[in-house]
Amino acid sequence: MKEDVVIEPLNNYYESIQNALKRINAQSFLAKQKTIMLKPNLVNASPYPVTTPPECCEAIIKVVRTFSNANIVIAEGTGDANLETDDVFKALGYDKLSDKMDVKLIDLNNEPLVRMTDNSCSVFKEIFLPECVFNHCLISVPVLKAHSLSTITGSLKNMIGIAPPKYYSGKFGIWKKAVFHGRMHESIIDLNRYRKADLSIIDAGVGLAEYHLGGAECNPHVKKIIVGYDPLLVDRAAAGLLGVDWKSVPHLK
Repeated sequence: MKEDVVIEPLNNYYESIQNALKRINAQSFLAKQKTIMLKPNLVNASPYPVTTPPECCEAIIKVVRTFSNANIVIAEGTGDANLETDDVFKALGYDKLSDKMDVKLIDLNNEPLVRMTDNSCSVFKEIFLPECVFNHCLISVPVLKAHSLSTITGSLKNMIGIAPPKYYSGKFGIWKKAVFHGRMHESIIDLNRYRKADLSIIDAGVGLAEYHLGGAECNPHVKKIIVGYDPLLVDRAAAGLLGVDWKSVPHLK
């Protein structure tokens, strides 16, 4: 029986991810895909648990390749004010992973864009997003963290990384995606109306309990992997692991 959201004990990445994907019957879904994009959270060059470790993405690639011939890429657009995405890839070891697993790295901050509109959105009735995120099966691979503006950061907020700095830096700070900081919850909702993940795999091995760029780690470490097709349900489960009632988080209602 397929489950909507799976919370799997994290023993090692390969076994835990393999078990979780089996539980949601992801093999049949992913085997149909021709191109797959892994979207980690590489907000800056800080190591795990602030950012998604390359070891997690490596395990996903290895598991997927046991049942799929899809072309796999890793894509991110860092929010760091002073570094480019390629700098962050290198600092965190994604360049070595690219060579080892023969996967292309894509800087979403500099990809060709498409313009989209949706009058039902409250913040972004018009938006510009990388064309490539629409022609890949998109797997969101964030880490479990509290967040100072959005309460938690999971699969839904991870999509902010796809927004191009050309349009979404601005008056709310020096970060490359700073426009989203103005009305964070509404912005997350709007962005996911345009493009949400097709599959979400949250690395909840450690968990940051207070702040998304550092601070106290969860004590004890969470030691879980969360997997599901609906990023809203996945993030609600993630909130629970942080001790947060998802009903108190506007973008999770």
